[in-house]
This record gives sequence, C-alpha cells and structure tokens, in this order.
Amino acid sequence: MLAEQTMSDGFQDLKVMVIDDSKTIRRTAETLLKKAGCEVFTATDGFEALSKITDHKPDIIFVDIMMPRLDGYQTTALIKNNKVFKNTPVVMLSSKDGLFDRARGRIVGSEQYLTKPFTKDELLSAIQSLVLD
Repeated sequence: MLAEQTMSDGFQDLKVMVIDDSKTIRRTAETLLKKAGCEVFTATDGFEALSKITDHKPDIIFVDIMMPRLDGYQTTALIKNNKVFKNTPVVMLSSKDGLFDRARGRIVGSEQYLTKPFTKDELLSAIQSLVLD
C-alpha cells in the first residue's frame, strides 16, 4: 500500500489525454490513470481530440495510430506543428509492434510508442519518463 501511495503522488493533478476509437482502451486507460491521480480527458478521434487539447492543455497525450477520419500520425503531426503544444509529449498506441510504425511515429514527433494491450506500469512509466523526470 505504501509503495502504491508514493508512486501516485507525482501523478496528482497531471492532465492526460487519451485518444482512441476503442471504448475499451479509453476506459481502461482512464481507469488506470485516474487511480494514479491523473485528470483524464478522452476523445474518439483526432478531430474531437484537437478541440479538447486546446481546451484542457494536457501534460501528455496518448494517441492510437489507427482511427477513423484523422489517424494517430496526422493527429500527432498537427499537435507537434502547433507552437503551443509542440513540447507536449505524445505517446503512440498501437496493436502492431512494427518497426515501420515506430519509425513513422518518431518522424511525426511522438516521443514514445506503446503496444496494446498496455499495462498500468507501461502507462505510468511513460508519464514518469516524459513528464515528471
């Protein structure tokens, strides 16, 4: 219990955006992150996400690669090309663990890549290394 308490202390009041067209993935990430003390915002695609990002100014963004309308690469490129959000860390989420996807994610500006299904530890360590360190 004590270890879990100290682990979550650094995550209090962090704003996290989760963009995924899968309701299950959004819910899972939201539940795990809220338990750690984060404030979580979700969106089903890039278009919905862009307006929420402007409204909420998240500290870190998790974005699925495969989404309708505006995919993760396009969404990340738009975020990174905006001078207000260019330094906001973006973590790509994908069910594929391919070298090509990872490389393409880096090209559009993502800082990290997680393969779905992800674990609580993977989510929190991404936040730890990209936001808190």
